[in-house]
Amino acid sequence: MANAAIVILAGTESHSDLGRLVNGLEAAKEFDENADDELELIFDGAGTQWIPELEDEGHDYHELYRSLSEEAAVCDYCANAFGVDDAIAETGVVTVDENGGHPSVRSLVDEGYEIITF
Repeated sequence: MANAAIVILAGTESHSDLGRLVNGLEAAKEFDENADDELELIFDGAGTQWIPELEDEGHDYHELYRSLSEEAAVCDYCANAFGVDDAIAETGVVTVDENGGHPSVRSLVDEGYEIITF
């Protein structure tokens, strides 16, 4: 059994950002497919910009994202800072704000989660 928190920090500006997103989603999928594992998938910082893009059915990685969307959460503060808060609110993806508007990484570590960033 493993507890993993996959944190997507990569923005949407470059091909390498897309690569980090896909690697993060693939890693999340691997944990999600193991019934004994616990997964947290968090879009934080510039990574919050991915949610509106991935919600588009025409996006190349929409299906991969949709297979994990019930596990997804978004930093409330960063969604606002990157101007995607309204678009995210329309999707129903959960926003997290336990630490001054941000996800609490410390709480995840305290709960035994390995933090993996992309």
